Amino acid sequence: MEASERGIKKSVSIKEMDQVVVRFAGDSGDGMQLTGMQFTDTAAWFGNDLSTFPDFPSEIRAPIGTVAGVSGFQINFGSTEIYTPGDKYDVLVAMNAAALKVDLPRLKKGGVIIANIQGFDHKNLSLAKYPEGIDPLEGSITDNYIVHKVDITRLTKECLADQGLGVKEVERSKNMFVLGLLFWMFDKPLDYTLSFIKEKFGKKPEIANANAKALQAGWNYGENTEIFVTQYKVAAAKLPAGTYRNITGNHATAIGLIAASEKSGLPLFLGSYPITPATDILQELSKYKADGVKTFQAEDEIAGICSAIGASYAGHLAVTTTSGPGMSLKTEALGLATMLEQPLVVIDVQRGGPSTGLPTKTEQADLLMAMHGRHGEAPVIVMAASSPSDCFETVFEACKLSVEHMTPVIFLSDGYIANGSEPWKFPKASEVRNIMVSFLDRPNGEDGSLQPYKRNENLVRPWIKPGTKGLVHRIGGLEKQDGTGNVCYEPANHETMIRLRAEKVKKIADNLPLAQPETGNTNAKLLVLGWGSTYGAIKTAVKELLTEGYDIAHVHLRYINPFPRNLGELLNGFDKVLIPEMNCGQLLQLIRAKYLVPATGFSKVQGMPFTTVEMKEKILKTLKSA
Repeated sequence: MEASERGIKKSVSIKEMDQVVVRFAGDSGDGMQLTGMQFTDTAAWFGNDLSTFPDFPSEIRAPIGTVAGVSGFQINFGSTEIYTPGDKYDVLVAMNAAALKVDLPRLKKGGVIIANIQGFDHKNLSLAKYPEGIDPLEGSITDNYIVHKVDITRLTKECLADQGLGVKEVERSKNMFVLGLLFWMFDKPLDYTLSFIKEKFGKKPEIANANAKALQAGWNYGENTEIFVTQYKVAAAKLPAGTYRNITGNHATAIGLIAASEKSGLPLFLGSYPITPATDILQELSKYKADGVKTFQAEDEIAGICSAIGASYAGHLAVTTTSGPGMSLKTEALGLATMLEQPLVVIDVQRGGPSTGLPTKTEQADLLMAMHGRHGEAPVIVMAASSPSDCFETVFEACKLSVEHMTPVIFLSDGYIANGSEPWKFPKASEVRNIMVSFLDRPNGEDGSLQPYKRNENLVRPWIKPGTKGLVHRIGGLEKQDGTGNVCYEPANHETMIRLRAEKVKKIADNLPLAQPETGNTNAKLLVLGWGSTYGAIKTAVKELLTEGYDIAHVHLRYINPFPRNLGELLNGFDKVLIPEMNCGQLLQLIRAKYLVPATGFSKVQGMPFTTVEMKEKILKTLKSA
């Protein structure tokens, strides 16, 4: 008989924690991504700082019950500053045997396992390749972990027995039972998720009622059974005052583009072809049609970028989104935009490659393609975001530089930060800088003629809207004559134009912020130089090692072409430079070539982000090396 049936209130111990890492894992159809996002949104709503890591297979319906088919969602939330989703888990929710097999190695000793026992029957154990006769939830596992075996599937079915739903609809509700139980464990309110359920299933009240009932049942199970006797309290984080929202990298990118459109006064056009993991940007922007945002789902990657070039020519803030394979297809048209000197923002959400590679796994291996992946001399601005919330500021800056300097910009994100989330302090409109735009409206030659490629002090040519009276001019991919823009095959003119286009991009460094340590001092013994999504792991590792007395510093690059103008001088001030990146050393090549600095690389190409432990071990090894 349970405590509630005897009318006795059970004794619950309260454990206060600064931060907690929870991992939800199961089959792709178990709803772990939705469960994790709802837990994340509630933690953010409560005021916790957090970082998430959605981790799922590329197949729409991955092999059920197998290790290859495991879908996971990881959240690290707390009352302190959080920069990574965490290295090891405090709590693991395993919906089947395969999920346990995949994620058990990263569960902390003494951690909590919540296992759905119907996912550990003979069939599931066989699919997960456990030896015959072995029950992974029994034996030595109970010596190292707190194991809660819960018949989540049966309890969900019993809870919804009177709802008149089919077997599939009932099965799909078990993730809400899990979520309710986790809300009880961490003393989180149900309100946010109940509102979400009501909004999401507003036109299907029977589904809404089932999900709400399963959510409440999970909470009641934690409250009333004697299996769960500990609640974990995680206080709200002391973040700077302001209005916050939980945001993914792709969503922040979409909002940054809208903000750039508003601040420039230019209508936003996105020409794109759906590709993982960039598609969310297209989907999000398509919701803003009523606000004048134009989205075009093209028939292929080439049409996507070419439509954006046309929109730019017509006076729009023009953007195209893609991932690695799509970047390969866009390169010829990107060369055209470089030759035209038209504003264009190309968003590359990197993933594991080459070819189709690892569609849902992360990588930073497109850097050299962004820098050099075009025929001829075709330099463009290259920038990289460092976190989900940083995508807003970085893509806004990409738009600003592209429009104000009349040049394409490649904005690099990756699957880790695109799908990950964290709290974002929502800026006021007055806090967002303006983007200066001007269109030529009269002939600009000294003799009253039109000079489409006459340049200002920053070597920027004028932007001319087609149809402007008296400003008819030729445009295309053939080499331009300096000033007039006419087709010109003269050897000396070609070299002049090549060098002018390159110098224009180089001069942008004059207006960029100087590079400076994110953490540590400019005279430290070792500098850890990073870019992109390695930020969180580097930041956490360096902060921890500084408290332990090690002489290190961290610089993180947003601008990669051009580099900040003081970067060479800064690098030469350190005894050693370590460059971690999720590729085989692409920034390392660029730094060594440009500054002749004997930097050391630290590469990882496993489709997974760096852990803090990996980073700390490499930093210490580098410090100790001769």
